[in-house]
Amino acid sequence: MNIGAYDTMKFKIGYRTIKTAVGTAAAIIIAQFFHLNYFASAGILTILCVQNSKRKSLQSASARFFACILAILFSFIFFEGIGYHPVVIGLMILFFIPVTVFFKITEGVVTSSVITLHIYSEQNVTMGIVLNEIGIIVIGIGVALLVNLYMPSLDSKLKQYQTQIEHNFRKIFEEMITYLRTNESHWMGKEITETARLIEEGKSLAFRDVENHFLRAENYYYHYFKTREKQFEIIERVLPIVTSIEPFVEQRYMIADFLEELSLCIHPGNTAQLFLIKLRQLQEEFKEKSLPKTREEFEARAQLHQFVREVEQYLLIKKSLKVE
Repeated sequence: MNIGAYDTMKFKIGYRTIKTAVGTAAAIIIAQFFHLNYFASAGILTILCVQNSKRKSLQSASARFFACILAILFSFIFFEGIGYHPVVIGLMILFFIPVTVFFKITEGVVTSSVITLHIYSEQNVTMGIVLNEIGIIVIGIGVALLVNLYMPSLDSKLKQYQTQIEHNFRKIFEEMITYLRTNESHWMGKEITETARLIEEGKSLAFRDVENHFLRAENYYYHYFKTREKQFEIIERVLPIVTSIEPFVEQRYMIADFLEELSLCIHPGNTAQLFLIKLRQLQEEFKEKSLPKTREEFEARAQLHQFVREVEQYLLIKKSLKVE
């Protein structure tokens, strides 16, 4: 990498980094204030427990807490029962890890190993040593939970994803409309791959927002992105249908007009019921048209009929979205 490349790199410190730094320092200061041995380990616990959501942080903290308490118990049994020898540490780990797997607290294996090594270094298990380790555990995990109580709002970022996805949907619809009316298109299709990426990123961010609220399992934005994901699957299916229609049958222009009106209403609001009614009216108009006179016209109208069915599914999916 040349020197000029470094100028374009952005140096960014996120909320999680700031909380980890503040929490680590606070945990060490508190542990040191209480004159705990190995006080720096409280900072290690804080670093490991600060996660990118409240729910993950709580899960991580509980797993590490119980794993550490279990490690103290195992240390007493193995070290006092067999002896303080490196081989005993390996033997203890051989039994300890399967137990953490059984209790689903494997996330705390690394943290509990620190506690085990503290006890090994002391070459003794006394009430004072046990209380010292519990103090480190409580301070380290407690500080991590406290600093993680604050989570910045993700609403503005989620709104940005929503706006960009809707913009891309309109662009894709505009390209379908143009092709239906002219049988020509110079579209490169970049909105297809971009929209797929935006939906995945939006879902991930919305899920993190869900995990920052303990009393709800889902939110509007997560449901919104899931809805757009299903609609996007339909859009990907209909694009080959549109490009395979060759004859300029009258129904092409009718569908193009319908799609143009629909593209102007791509927004968070739910107008699906209105367009379902209009689509059914359009289908009735199709039935009133004269029968196709050539095989090509018949195939074109069959493809247009399939296209209309897909659009109907697109609208039914949108109808399920609950507007806030």
